[in-house]
Amino acid sequence: MILIIPEKNNLILPVTISVKEIKSIVNWFEHHQRSFYALGWSYLGNQDKIEELFYRAILQVHKELPKFKNSTSFEMWVLSIFIQVCQELPIDNSLKASEESICHALQQLKEREREVLVLTYIKGISIEETAQLLQVSPEQIKELLFSGFQLLRKGLGNGDYQGCNDYQKLYVDYLERKLERPRKIDFEMHIYHCHNCQDDLASLQETILNFSETIETFSIPAGFMENVKERVSQRENLLKQKKTKRKRIGLISASVLVLIMCTGLFTGIFSKVYYSLTEENQELRVFLQKDLGERLGLEAESDGVKIKIKSVIADEIQTLIFYEIEDTNENNQYMINIDDGIFIEDEMKIMAANTYPMYIPPDMESDLNKKEKNIYHGKMSLRPLKENDAIIQLNINKVMKLKRNSSDSFVNMEPEEGKWNFDIPVTKNPSVEYKLDEGVEIEGIAVLIDKLILAPTGTILQYGLKNEQPEKRIDMINFKNLEINNKVAEADLYGNSYVHAQNDLRWSKFQAHFKPLFEKETDEVKVRFESVYLSIVENKTIALDASKDYPQTFEYAGSTISIDKVEMGQSATVVFSNHEIKNRAYESLHYNIVTKEGDDSSMEMDHEGIIVDKNGKEYDMKKITPKIYEVMEQPRHFFTVQSTKMHGKKVTPKSLEIYGYSTTEYLDDEIELETELIEAGT
Repeated sequence: MILIIPEKNNLILPVTISVKEIKSIVNWFEHHQRSFYALGWSYLGNQDKIEELFYRAILQVHKELPKFKNSTSFEMWVLSIFIQVCQELPIDNSLKASEESICHALQQLKEREREVLVLTYIKGISIEETAQLLQVSPEQIKELLFSGFQLLRKGLGNGDYQGCNDYQKLYVDYLERKLERPRKIDFEMHIYHCHNCQDDLASLQETILNFSETIETFSIPAGFMENVKERVSQRENLLKQKKTKRKRIGLISASVLVLIMCTGLFTGIFSKVYYSLTEENQELRVFLQKDLGERLGLEAESDGVKIKIKSVIADEIQTLIFYEIEDTNENNQYMINIDDGIFIEDEMKIMAANTYPMYIPPDMESDLNKKEKNIYHGKMSLRPLKENDAIIQLNINKVMKLKRNSSDSFVNMEPEEGKWNFDIPVTKNPSVEYKLDEGVEIEGIAVLIDKLILAPTGTILQYGLKNEQPEKRIDMINFKNLEINNKVAEADLYGNSYVHAQNDLRWSKFQAHFKPLFEKETDEVKVRFESVYLSIVENKTIALDASKDYPQTFEYAGSTISIDKVEMGQSATVVFSNHEIKNRAYESLHYNIVTKEGDDSSMEMDHEGIIVDKNGKEYDMKKITPKIYEVMEQPRHFFTVQSTKMHGKKVTPKSLEIYGYSTTEYLDDEIELETELIEAGT
């Protein structure tokens, strides 16, 4: 079996572990000491007892090592032993006065809540892995996460959460981007109108960020691991007195010699491949030619499915991993889904917490992926690194089987479970920032074109919205392209994001992502607009009565809308529709169902709809594929049916309250802006 231990040059090298050799286990714990110390501290709150914990855990892992099975990851197996030893030691609830207030608040949580927070946000393991480790369901883990942060927030004197109970359950999944699309749309529509849930979600995210930032400053006492190593060493010396020193030195020397020879050999081979211009992946080839990445060739195989990490390109925007998956048994193609089946050890420690990975859909139509039926060439985006260098410990337990020649190949993918673990060395490349600070007006609304960021993996235009008009606001701007130094960068179809760190509260800041240009200097930039997504305020209340016959119609925003169904009971339902889209002003309605019983009932929203392009061609909204968007001209998303289910002891729909609607306006504008260098080499 293989363990990973750190060397003095901060590289992580594979070392074969002997059942009889405890030193490599000690080294492994030393490499992981910070996260394990935090976990032990959350149980024991006392340095001496944590030293005892490490000592006992190391001995127990050494003792149980022959029983270790490859069906689980080594770290998860060690974690289970570590937690078991934790629970056997007496707890000390006393804390030193010098510790941070958030640490005090954490110590006051119940044991399970502390465990879940530490395992997911310090150890960085997934909710599913945490559930398996603690032998509870993933849903219970999510509840413990939310209640833990709720009590943590209250312990810091920031009050209770005031949002809707049914939507509070979705906070964690929403922040981790794990909500299914219909549920996500329902959640965002609710959040849009519910100020309590808006404040809740922002407060939860702030608490998570504060917690993560505090944990980053969590320091291990000087000499802690040396004390543990000394105790283990003393014990080992007593056990090894009868063994010859010469034999031990000979074995160690031979192992080191083999390791050095292998390292030199492989480094020589890889160095020749790094800068090869024959790389078959054209996108990766450009990065390698620009000296922005290295060929890695890391491989892991499970049940005939081989994953190869080809290269990593990292900057301030993202950490972009190029990979290749080969099915050695059959003609299947697999991709990695970052939302299902992967987790990164200490993710919150090494990666920026206030960003989300870029969405990259599967590309079944590329020439490279059409070449061989059993090999898929893909890429995935992870959060950007906090520091310039890091080792990403990427653990994959599931890949997704793609369906070729299927219109919904990216939706109904079949999971294939396995075990693929990688230690990926990454170096972050610098980016350049330019100040633009140009105000423009779009649809009568002030827009600030704020900043330009030139990075290896992409180009970012940051802009701000000042929505001061009560009757209309811009929710999002879509750009066509940017032009810099006579080079045009097309907009990334999936690259609009909200900026969480807002320095100027007068503006809501967003970032639009474009393809990379590999430029570092420019005096000006041309910005070409595509469209704006608007919210229009137009209030109307329609009385509902389940005793009447439906459908019934009403007029709104120049359209005739049909109320198709109104039912009362424990599961009340309201359905309204408008299938006439020609010259329709609105695309979707912002609304709420008011009940006679008040706000105690939970609501579940759904919709049906079509997408219509510039030429009038219609597409079923729920059967559309990402690739179609790349060729579709000026699409508009019309909801044809919107429905709401309400659950409670007894629910009586009273009225349909419409607040306004969303619509898209297409633009044909271009502006040219001068740049002012802010910072280079970040």
